[in-house]
Amino acid sequence: MFDHVKFGVRDFAVSKAFYLRALEPLGVTIIAEGEPSYGVELSAKGKASLCLHQTEEKPAHLHIAFAADSRQQVDAFYRAALEAGGKDNGAPGLRPRYHANYYAAFVLCPDGHNIEAVCHEPEA
Repeated sequence: MFDHVKFGVRDFAVSKAFYLRALEPLGVTIIAEGEPSYGVELSAKGKASLCLHQTEEKPAHLHIAFAADSRQQVDAFYRAALEAGGKDNGAPGLRPRYHANYYAAFVLCPDGHNIEAVCHEPEA
């Protein structure tokens, strides 16, 4: 739905490492990078991108949901995000209050943003 989302982070190196590791299972890689004040652009297969940049500002926390192709990708995202220093904010599982096949996991990134991976497909 979006072309890109860009937001500031307190520690560029830590956040860059977190997002690269956490989103690796979803096929996300660096597609552009500059000085920390410019930041880094991350994307999967030429789809919408996530851009991070160094800032001293204190933005409000965000909730960003990344599309996963399978429930296994959601599980892999969750493990990778925790290994990268994220904090659990909801283990992988069905969220039937959203819809019957809403399978998601949530972690808090180093800046406290709620990062989600979600698969809307039935179990394979």
